This record gives sequence, structure tokens and C-alpha cells, in this order.
Amino acid sequence: MIALPAQLAEIQEDFLALEQKDRLLLLLEFANDLPELPQEFQDHPDLLERVVECQSPVFIFVDLDVGGAFHLHATAPRESPTTRGFASILAQGLDGLSADQVLAVPDDYPQSIGLSEAVSPLRLRGMSAMLGRAKRQLRERLA
Repeated sequence: MIALPAQLAEIQEDFLALEQKDRLLLLLEFANDLPELPQEFQDHPDLLERVVECQSPVFIFVDLDVGGAFHLHATAPRESPTTRGFASILAQGLDGLSADQVLAVPDDYPQSIGLSEAVSPLRLRGMSAMLGRAKRQLRERLA
């Protein structure tokens, strides 16, 4: 079993330490903390890829900085707080990791944070799709 990177492990622990109803509140806190898109993406939304598995319009883009640190940029509507929260979890949880660390994150991470009783399977599938897209974009950048 591969150990999670510290940020993702901490997010997982924070969710699992809460009662089911409080997990949704934490997810909403993450929704409020989704980082704003850098200006280059605001000026060129065509650089972002839509995650079609999400019910709400979610767009992502990944990059590696000159030091090799991973960054996930995402946008999701404020009126879709669950989806926005998932995007924020990934943006914050993966930020600054190496490519190898990101690619090693288990694909079932979204199911491991204890939200399966609080949100629909369709929403969890959307978060899994966001993670899958991020990994695919990263592999493409490395190729």
C-alpha cells in the first residue's frame, strides 16, 4: 500500500474525524477556498479541459513549475459547492507535489475521505474523473 502525500493524508484524516453531517460542512469550506485561476488561464480559458463526468461545468489544467512541482488549476461554479469543494481538495492536496507523487495517488482517493454516504455516487465519480484527468494531463506533459 502506497502512503498518501502529507497534504492528502491530512485532508483524509480531517474528513474521517468528523461525523457524516459535518463532513459536508468541511466540503463546503473547501468550496470557499478553491484558489482563483492565475491570470493566464482567465485570459485563455481554452487552455482548460472540461471534466465532462461532472454534473457542473468543471475545467482543469495542470502544470509543472521550473522546479518540477505540480499545480492543478480548476474552476467550478459557486452555485455547485460540492463539485467546487472536490476541485479544491485536489487543487490544494496535490499542489507542490512531484510528478511521481501525483501519479502514485490512488485512483480511489475520492472514495477514501468518507463522503460516500453524504454525496451521490455520481458526484464521487466526478471527483475521480478530475483526478484521472489531472494524471492524464500530467503524463502528457511528461511525454
